[in-house]
Amino acid sequence: MDATDTGIYAGEVTGLDRVVQIGIASGRVISLSFPEVPDEDASRNHALLDRLRAYFSGEPDEFSDVPVALTVPTDHRAVLDRVGEVPYGKTTDVATLARAVPGLDVDEEGPRIVRAALEENPVPVLIPDHRVRDGPSAAPDDVVRVLRSLESAE
Repeated sequence: MDATDTGIYAGEVTGLDRVVQIGIASGRVISLSFPEVPDEDASRNHALLDRLRAYFSGEPDEFSDVPVALTVPTDHRAVLDRVGEVPYGKTTDVATLARAVPGLDVDEEGPRIVRAALEENPVPVLIPDHRVRDGPSAAPDDVVRVLRSLESAE
């Protein structure tokens, strides 16, 4: 992607009864969602859509080279940055994330912030919240089940 890449892109993905839809602004992904019907203005072709299709077909991909623009609170960004470090096929849990993020209280406030960040993740898959076993995901439950199955991370 380059800095002029802007728009909404959506396409069908094997194994899902939904489409994957991405929003890109100035060459950075700002949203990734799984609507049942794509935006009517969405373009159907994009290299990232092709990579996502391959991923959902079983081809491993970390997506670590995909530029993402997060507009989330600072504490959520810190959590999502840590989630982005969980490798393909591996999992973690909310308590481990709370301990790994500097400045988070590991007792009550930390786990609450971790869960809120996961639930509000604007780019699931690219920031793999499905790799947090006991946390919520921004992706729908049926998509999370597929993601975990693909990565054998149930």
